[in-house]
Amino acid sequence: MSEFWLISAPGDKVNLQALERMNTVTSKANLSSNNKFLIPDLKVGTLDALVGLSDELGKLDSSAESVIKKVAQYIGEVMEDSKDKVQENLLANGVDLISYLTRFEWDMAKYPIKQPLKNISEALAKQITQIETDLKSRTAAYNNIKGNLQSLERKTVGNLLTRTLADIVNKEDFVLNSEYLITLLVVVPKSNYAQWQKTYESLSDMVVPRSTKMIAEDAEGGLFTVTLFRKVMDDFKAKARENRFMVREFYFDEKELKCEKEEMIKLASDKKQQYGPLLRWLKVNFSEAFVAWIHVKALRVFVESVLRYGLPVNFQAMLLQPSKKSVKRLRDVLNAVFKHLDEVAAASILDMSMDIPGLQLSNQEYYPYVYFKIDLSLLDYTVGRKRQEHQICQREGNCSNPSLSPCHPAEAFLCKDHVSRTPWMLSIPPSSSKPDGIYAASPNLLKDFWLTFGGHSNYLKAWNSTDRLDLHVHTLEICRMSSQVSGKMEGWLATPLTQHDTRTA
Repeated sequence: MSEFWLISAPGDKVNLQALERMNTVTSKANLSSNNKFLIPDLKVGTLDALVGLSDELGKLDSSAESVIKKVAQYIGEVMEDSKDKVQENLLANGVDLISYLTRFEWDMAKYPIKQPLKNISEALAKQITQIETDLKSRTAAYNNIKGNLQSLERKTVGNLLTRTLADIVNKEDFVLNSEYLITLLVVVPKSNYAQWQKTYESLSDMVVPRSTKMIAEDAEGGLFTVTLFRKVMDDFKAKARENRFMVREFYFDEKELKCEKEEMIKLASDKKQQYGPLLRWLKVNFSEAFVAWIHVKALRVFVESVLRYGLPVNFQAMLLQPSKKSVKRLRDVLNAVFKHLDEVAAASILDMSMDIPGLQLSNQEYYPYVYFKIDLSLLDYTVGRKRQEHQICQREGNCSNPSLSPCHPAEAFLCKDHVSRTPWMLSIPPSSSKPDGIYAASPNLLKDFWLTFGGHSNYLKAWNSTDRLDLHVHTLEICRMSSQVSGKMEGWLATPLTQHDTRTA
């Protein structure tokens, strides 16, 4: 797991023995791996100052975590062509995040411990705010270039009816600078090539004989030129449309086409020039932000320990990494070992709805010991794949990872362990249902399926028939990943193909 618990207990003899007992139990039962978390002797100040600082540090903690996630996310966006290498670029002081965390040492140079806690907190807040401000300005500049380039690139994809023709046509294909003649571009379906050759001269009067030629072709059809007199252009377009020949609204402008090509080359060059410096800045400042965040966590432990356990300052902080599937057992062990620190809180854990007088704990976790969670899974680029590989239905009450989103209630959304190797048929919900329970489907819904899940299931084949549009799959690994997705896919059905179904995948 990429989740860590930062806890502390008083440093007296009794509680040190309790910590040793905790280490022994968790080690033997393989509940967690534990490390001491060293926090230096900081200047305490007054009790009132600590209470106020505790609230400020809570807000700073959330802010720092948010900035780290933004930087990590943008590193993934910048490294769009090598996302599998994003995780190895998320480092703190040159080492991976877990190593930094388990071997944490206070940075005396950046955050001198002789200054008041308030000053250290303000220095951390200023650093995090500056990183966020710089991130916004740098990403805005890069996004502008990237967006403009993508806009131009999108024009070069698609069929001949929609894509730009700037990289296809040449000056020699057109009759230019004529008062009477004009060259049109016509998209003709492949099945109608012969019809075009036979009829284009007679679609209207004043079409130049033998003036057509194909200058480009794609999977759907070809792009043909035809030259005619300007005054019959509208009539020719209408007759062409009646015969399923689509005239492109395109007029050759050499200067404009040249500018479009040059703009694309310039944007591609600008993006390439910014890529290196931006990625270096992101990596450096991710490290800076992460280091600052862990120092904020250390400050929170220090302040909360002093407020909870009193003066003189004497506590021991520990970093626990819970083992997978052992979170509840580990929590029970900690509560049992440290319940003497706060009997009221320990008792209330059994009934989380119970309010402790004088404490506003309804929306936060409270335990007899000081506790803060550090969740590195938010920065883990394998988490998305783990969600898609979720194997045990939560709805059956035995989910192996409760932190994952639950399976979709519709029967199509089954986890891998509940699907046999029998081919299954996935039917997309329709505008109207059929008597046999199979649904007609729209191509748009099928497109949503491919875009959302196409890369995550072992699909084999899709086919179109008069009453349904189905998908054959051998293993369904489709779990709900967001409420938006589940809303789109509500009502999908999955049924095993019987031996009587003769269609093959």
